[in-house]
Amino acid sequence: MGIKSISRWKTDAFAWLLLLPSLLFLLLFTFYPIAKTIRLSFYQADLASPEPIFVGLGNYSALFADEVFAKVMTNNLFFALGTVPTSMALAMLMAIFANKAMRGTSLMRTAFFYPTMIPMIAVANIWLFIYTPKYGLLSRAMTSLGMGEIHWLGSPDYVMWAMIAMMIWKEAGYFMIFYLAGLQNISPDLYESAQVDGVGRWTVFRKITFPLLMPTTLFVSIVALTNSFKLVDHLLVMTKGGPNNSSNLLLYYIYETAFGFWDQGMASTLTVVMIAVLLLFAALNFFGLDKKIHYN
Repeated sequence: MGIKSISRWKTDAFAWLLLLPSLLFLLLFTFYPIAKTIRLSFYQADLASPEPIFVGLGNYSALFADEVFAKVMTNNLFFALGTVPTSMALAMLMAIFANKAMRGTSLMRTAFFYPTMIPMIAVANIWLFIYTPKYGLLSRAMTSLGMGEIHWLGSPDYVMWAMIAMMIWKEAGYFMIFYLAGLQNISPDLYESAQVDGVGRWTVFRKITFPLLMPTTLFVSIVALTNSFKLVDHLLVMTKGGPNNSSNLLLYYIYETAFGFWDQGMASTLTVVMIAVLLLFAALNFFGLDKKIHYN
Protein backbone atom coordinates (compact mmCIF):
# COMPACT_ATOMS: atom_id res chain seq x y z
CA MET A 1 0.00 0.00 0.00
CA GLY A 2 1.46 3.34 -1.09
CA ILE A 3 1.90 6.44 1.04
CA LYS A 4 -0.92 8.23 -0.80
CA SER A 5 -3.29 5.31 -0.19
CA ILE A 6 -2.44 5.21 3.52
CA SER A 7 -2.94 8.98 3.82
CA ARG A 8 -6.27 8.79 2.01
CA TRP A 9 -7.39 5.84 4.18
CA LYS A 10 -6.55 7.80 7.35
CA THR A 11 -8.47 10.84 6.07
CA ASP A 12 -11.53 8.73 5.23
CA ALA A 13 -11.37 6.91 8.58
CA PHE A 14 -11.13 10.20 10.46
CA ALA A 15 -14.12 11.58 8.52
CA TRP A 16 -16.21 8.49 9.34
CA LEU A 17 -15.25 8.76 13.01
CA LEU A 18 -16.48 12.36 13.05
CA LEU A 19 -19.75 11.26 11.42
CA LEU A 20 -20.19 8.23 13.70
CA PRO A 21 -22.06 10.00 16.58
CA SER A 22 -24.54 11.55 14.14
CA LEU A 23 -24.99 8.24 12.33
CA LEU A 24 -25.67 6.47 15.63
CA PHE A 25 -28.31 9.03 16.60
CA LEU A 26 -29.81 8.76 13.11
CA LEU A 27 -30.01 4.97 13.38
CA LEU A 28 -31.38 4.97 16.94
CA PHE A 29 -33.92 7.78 16.66
CA THR A 30 -34.89 7.74 12.97
CA PHE A 31 -34.30 4.50 11.08
CA TYR A 32 -34.96 2.10 13.96
CA PRO A 33 -38.33 3.70 14.91
CA ILE A 34 -39.33 3.75 11.22
CA ALA A 35 -38.47 0.05 10.89
CA LYS A 36 -40.42 -0.78 14.07
CA THR A 37 -43.40 1.26 12.87
CA ILE A 38 -43.44 -0.49 9.48
CA ARG A 39 -43.27 -3.87 11.22
CA LEU A 40 -46.05 -3.00 13.68
CA SER A 41 -48.31 -1.85 10.82
CA PHE A 42 -48.69 -5.53 9.83
CA TYR A 43 -50.03 -6.46 13.28
CA GLN A 44 -53.28 -6.00 15.14
CA ALA A 45 -52.16 -4.27 18.33
CA ASP A 46 -55.08 -2.75 20.22
CA LEU A 47 -56.83 -3.12 23.58
CA ALA A 48 -58.53 -6.29 22.33
CA SER A 49 -55.16 -7.94 21.63
CA PRO A 50 -52.99 -8.69 24.70
CA GLU A 51 -50.24 -9.68 22.25
CA PRO A 52 -49.84 -8.29 18.71
CA ILE A 53 -51.45 -10.54 16.09
CA PHE A 54 -50.03 -10.69 12.58
CA VAL A 55 -52.70 -9.61 10.06
CA GLY A 56 -50.56 -8.87 7.02
CA LEU A 57 -52.11 -6.10 4.93
CA GLY A 58 -55.31 -6.20 6.97
CA ASN A 59 -54.68 -2.81 8.57
CA TYR A 60 -54.05 -1.22 5.18
CA SER A 61 -57.22 -2.65 3.62
CA ALA A 62 -59.25 -1.53 6.65
CA LEU A 63 -57.64 1.91 6.51
CA PHE A 64 -58.48 2.58 2.87
CA ALA A 65 -62.08 1.52 3.53
CA ASP A 66 -62.30 3.98 6.43
CA GLU A 67 -64.45 7.06 5.68
CA VAL A 68 -62.74 9.08 8.43
CA PHE A 69 -59.33 8.42 6.88
CA ALA A 70 -60.62 9.60 3.49
CA LYS A 71 -61.98 12.73 5.14
CA VAL A 72 -58.70 13.36 6.96
CA MET A 73 -56.62 12.98 3.80
CA THR A 74 -58.94 15.31 1.90
CA ASN A 75 -58.64 17.85 4.73
CA ASN A 76 -54.86 17.60 4.74
CA LEU A 77 -54.54 18.02 0.98
CA PHE A 78 -56.87 21.02 1.10
CA PHE A 79 -54.87 22.42 4.03
CA ALA A 80 -51.60 21.98 2.10
CA LEU A 81 -53.02 23.60 -1.05
CA GLY A 82 -54.31 26.50 1.03
CA THR A 83 -51.20 27.15 3.10
CA VAL A 84 -48.16 26.21 1.01
CA PRO A 85 -48.49 28.37 -2.15
CA THR A 86 -49.93 31.36 -0.29
CA SER A 87 -47.37 31.37 2.53
CA MET A 88 -44.52 30.96 0.03
CA ALA A 89 -45.76 33.79 -2.21
CA LEU A 90 -46.29 36.05 0.80
CA ALA A 91 -42.86 35.14 2.16
CA MET A 92 -41.23 36.04 -1.15
CA LEU A 93 -43.00 39.41 -1.25
CA MET A 94 -42.04 40.13 2.35
CA ALA A 95 -38.42 39.21 1.63
CA ILE A 96 -38.27 41.49 -1.43
CA PHE A 97 -39.77 44.32 0.58
CA ALA A 98 -37.49 43.73 3.59
CA ASN A 99 -34.40 43.46 1.38
CA LYS A 100 -34.63 47.07 0.22
CA ALA A 101 -32.19 49.59 1.68
CA MET A 102 -34.49 51.85 3.65
CA ARG A 103 -35.07 53.13 7.18
CA GLY A 104 -36.60 50.70 9.64
CA THR A 105 -35.53 47.59 7.69
CA SER A 106 -34.40 45.75 10.85
CA LEU A 107 -37.65 46.58 12.62
CA MET A 108 -39.63 45.42 9.59
CA ARG A 109 -37.78 42.10 9.41
CA THR A 110 -38.35 41.55 13.11
CA ALA A 111 -42.07 42.28 12.74
CA PHE A 112 -42.35 39.85 9.81
CA PHE A 113 -40.44 37.12 11.64
CA TYR A 114 -42.03 37.63 15.07
CA PRO A 115 -45.00 35.19 14.60
CA THR A 116 -42.49 32.39 13.93
CA MET A 117 -40.93 32.82 17.37
CA ILE A 118 -44.25 32.36 19.19
CA PRO A 119 -44.86 28.73 20.28
CA MET A 120 -47.64 26.96 18.39
CA ILE A 121 -49.72 26.51 21.55
CA ALA A 122 -49.58 30.27 22.20
CA VAL A 123 -50.49 31.00 18.57
CA ALA A 124 -53.47 28.66 18.85
CA ASN A 125 -54.69 30.45 21.98
CA ILE A 126 -54.28 33.87 20.34
CA TRP A 127 -56.29 32.86 17.30
CA LEU A 128 -58.81 31.02 19.46
CA PHE A 129 -59.54 34.38 21.08
CA ILE A 130 -59.74 36.03 17.63
CA TYR A 131 -62.23 33.41 16.38
CA THR A 132 -64.36 33.20 19.55
CA PRO A 133 -68.03 34.02 18.78
CA LYS A 134 -69.46 37.25 20.26
CA TYR A 135 -66.33 38.12 22.28
CA GLY A 136 -63.55 37.50 19.75
CA LEU A 137 -61.83 40.31 17.86
CA LEU A 138 -63.00 39.08 14.46
CA SER A 139 -66.62 38.68 15.58
CA ARG A 140 -66.65 42.15 17.12
CA ALA A 141 -65.15 43.67 13.97
CA MET A 142 -67.70 41.93 11.73
CA THR A 143 -70.57 42.94 14.00
CA SER A 144 -69.45 46.58 14.04
CA LEU A 145 -69.37 46.54 10.23
CA GLY A 146 -72.86 45.05 10.08
CA MET A 147 -71.64 41.84 8.44
CA GLY A 148 -73.24 39.44 10.90
CA GLU A 149 -71.46 36.77 12.93
CA ILE A 150 -69.78 33.56 11.79
CA HIS A 151 -68.86 30.72 14.12
CA TRP A 152 -65.49 30.11 12.45
CA LEU A 153 -64.39 27.09 14.48
CA GLY A 154 -67.84 25.56 14.87
CA SER A 155 -68.85 25.53 11.21
CA PRO A 156 -67.70 22.71 8.88
CA ASP A 157 -67.72 25.22 6.00
CA TYR A 158 -65.35 27.72 7.62
CA VAL A 159 -63.15 25.87 10.10
CA MET A 160 -60.48 24.82 7.56
CA TRP A 161 -60.30 28.35 6.17
CA ALA A 162 -59.75 29.60 9.72
CA MET A 163 -56.91 27.10 10.22
CA ILE A 164 -55.34 28.04 6.88
CA ALA A 165 -55.36 31.77 7.69
CA MET A 166 -53.70 31.12 11.04
CA MET A 167 -50.96 28.94 9.56
CA ILE A 168 -50.15 31.43 6.80
CA TRP A 169 -49.71 34.11 9.48
CA LYS A 170 -47.51 31.75 11.49
CA GLU A 171 -45.25 30.39 8.72
CA ALA A 172 -44.79 33.20 6.16
CA GLY A 173 -42.18 34.96 8.30
CA TYR A 174 -40.20 31.74 8.70
CA PHE A 175 -40.05 31.17 4.94
CA MET A 176 -39.18 34.85 4.46
CA ILE A 177 -35.81 34.26 6.15
CA PHE A 178 -34.82 31.73 3.48
CA TYR A 179 -35.95 34.00 0.64
CA LEU A 180 -34.11 36.93 2.22
CA ALA A 181 -30.91 34.87 2.30
CA GLY A 182 -31.48 33.91 -1.34
CA LEU A 183 -31.99 37.53 -2.38
CA GLN A 184 -28.78 38.61 -0.69
CA ASN A 185 -26.86 36.04 -2.73
CA ILE A 186 -27.99 37.59 -6.02
CA SER A 187 -25.37 39.90 -7.48
CA PRO A 188 -26.40 43.60 -7.39
CA ASP A 189 -24.71 44.01 -10.78
CA LEU A 190 -27.63 42.24 -12.43
CA TYR A 191 -30.11 44.77 -11.07
CA GLU A 192 -27.83 47.70 -11.95
CA SER A 193 -27.53 46.47 -15.53
CA ALA A 194 -31.30 46.05 -15.78
CA GLN A 195 -31.81 49.56 -14.39
CA VAL A 196 -29.37 51.05 -16.91
CA ASP A 197 -31.24 49.29 -19.73
CA GLY A 198 -34.54 50.64 -18.47
CA VAL A 199 -36.06 47.24 -17.71
CA GLY A 200 -39.34 47.37 -15.76
CA ARG A 201 -39.74 45.99 -12.23
CA TRP A 202 -42.03 43.15 -13.26
CA THR A 203 -39.60 42.04 -15.99
CA VAL A 204 -36.70 42.21 -13.52
CA PHE A 205 -38.63 40.01 -11.10
CA ARG A 206 -39.70 37.55 -13.82
CA LYS A 207 -36.33 37.31 -15.59
CA ILE A 208 -33.82 37.79 -12.74
CA THR A 209 -35.21 37.53 -9.22
CA PHE A 210 -37.64 34.62 -9.54
CA PRO A 211 -35.35 32.30 -11.58
CA LEU A 212 -32.42 32.88 -9.24
CA LEU A 213 -34.64 32.17 -6.23
CA MET A 214 -35.73 28.78 -7.57
CA PRO A 215 -33.20 26.77 -5.47
CA THR A 216 -34.60 28.51 -2.39
CA THR A 217 -38.14 27.85 -3.60
CA LEU A 218 -37.38 24.13 -3.96
CA PHE A 219 -36.11 23.95 -0.39
CA VAL A 220 -38.95 26.05 1.03
CA SER A 221 -41.61 24.04 -0.83
CA ILE A 222 -40.39 20.79 0.72
CA VAL A 223 -40.29 22.33 4.21
CA ALA A 224 -43.75 23.85 3.73
CA LEU A 225 -45.30 20.60 2.47
CA THR A 226 -43.74 18.67 5.35
CA ASN A 227 -45.05 21.21 7.87
CA SER A 228 -48.57 20.99 6.44
CA PHE A 229 -48.66 17.26 7.30
CA LYS A 230 -47.00 17.33 10.72
CA LEU A 231 -49.04 19.95 12.55
CA VAL A 232 -51.06 18.86 15.55
CA ASP A 233 -50.60 21.33 18.43
CA HIS A 234 -53.18 23.87 17.26
CA LEU A 235 -55.87 21.21 16.80
CA LEU A 236 -55.48 20.08 20.42
CA VAL A 237 -56.18 23.63 21.60
CA MET A 238 -58.70 24.87 19.05
CA THR A 239 -60.93 22.15 17.55
CA LYS A 240 -59.72 18.63 18.41
CA GLY A 241 -60.45 17.77 14.80
CA GLY A 242 -64.08 18.92 14.89
CA PRO A 243 -66.74 19.66 14.07
CA ASN A 244 -67.43 16.19 12.65
CA ASN A 245 -63.76 15.75 11.58
CA SER A 246 -63.96 18.87 9.42
CA SER A 247 -60.59 20.13 10.71
CA ASN A 248 -58.99 16.76 11.44
CA LEU A 249 -55.53 16.34 9.93
CA LEU A 250 -53.43 13.23 9.43
CA LEU A 251 -50.99 13.67 12.32
CA TYR A 252 -53.80 14.46 14.76
CA TYR A 253 -55.67 11.37 13.52
CA ILE A 254 -52.53 9.31 14.21
CA TYR A 255 -52.30 10.79 17.72
CA GLU A 256 -56.00 10.14 18.33
CA THR A 257 -55.76 6.54 17.08
CA ALA A 258 -52.65 5.78 19.13
CA PHE A 259 -53.46 7.51 22.41
CA GLY A 260 -57.25 7.94 22.25
CA PHE A 261 -58.28 4.54 20.90
CA TRP A 262 -55.01 2.77 21.87
CA ASP A 263 -54.81 1.07 18.48
CA GLN A 264 -51.04 0.92 17.94
CA GLY A 265 -51.29 -1.24 14.81
CA MET A 266 -53.59 1.17 12.96
CA ALA A 267 -51.62 4.17 14.20
CA SER A 268 -48.46 2.59 12.76
CA THR A 269 -50.26 2.03 9.47
CA LEU A 270 -51.31 5.68 9.37
CA THR A 271 -47.73 6.72 10.13
CA VAL A 272 -46.40 4.61 7.25
CA VAL A 273 -48.94 6.26 4.93
CA MET A 274 -47.86 9.72 6.10
CA ILE A 275 -44.18 8.90 5.53
CA ALA A 276 -44.99 7.58 2.06
CA VAL A 277 -46.95 10.74 1.18
CA LEU A 278 -44.13 13.01 2.36
CA LEU A 279 -41.53 11.00 0.44
CA LEU A 280 -43.73 11.21 -2.67
CA PHE A 281 -44.02 14.99 -2.39
CA ALA A 282 -40.25 15.33 -1.84
CA ALA A 283 -39.53 13.10 -4.86
CA LEU A 284 -41.91 15.08 -7.07
CA ASN A 285 -40.23 18.31 -6.03
CA PHE A 286 -36.69 17.02 -6.54
CA PHE A 287 -37.24 15.19 -9.82
CA GLY A 288 -39.74 17.68 -11.22
CA LEU A 289 -38.81 21.14 -10.02
CA ASP A 290 -35.07 20.48 -9.70
CA LYS A 291 -34.72 19.97 -13.48
CA LYS A 292 -35.95 23.50 -14.10
CA ILE A 293 -33.53 25.12 -11.66
CA HIS A 294 -30.32 26.87 -12.63
CA TYR A 295 -27.87 26.91 -9.74
CA ASN A 296 -25.26 29.11 -11.41
